[in-house]
Amino acid sequence: MALFLVQHGKSLPKDEDPKKGLSPEGIAETKRIAEVAKAYNVLVSGITHSGKTRARQTAEIFESILKPEQGIQESSGLNPLDDVAAFAEKIDSTANRMLVGHLPFMERMTSFLITGSIEKPVFKFQNSGIVCLDKDSATGFWVIKWALVPNIG
Repeated sequence: MALFLVQHGKSLPKDEDPKKGLSPEGIAETKRIAEVAKAYNVLVSGITHSGKTRARQTAEIFESILKPEQGIQESSGLNPLDDVAAFAEKIDSTANRMLVGHLPFMERMTSFLITGSIEKPVFKFQNSGIVCLDKDSATGFWVIKWALVPNIG
């Protein structure tokens, strides 16, 4: 099964929106990535987000397009500087779960699952992008299966 890690969509500056909700560009990019994921038949069982406005809005867009059976839920432990090792212990590798959060947490989580260290970067996230990790059943190691990002240039 897969773990889908998503950095929230681009947000408005704090002076325009103190809660830093998604910008029009962030909404459009998130919708575009979600539509591409749907076209590729990406199956997500549920979506978990940090609770911050930009992460919740990103999760809602993915939910509206991918229609996960378990919907969306808020969870603690996904904020920018939260402990990835503690959160990693709670990951169910048998479910196709999407996590929507922030940097540097998402990059550190990917590094931690792949290398065992948050200090060894293995992927550069983009707003609204998806990194799909898969746990190899034979070895028990996580691998990057694929990524879908708004900009490849």
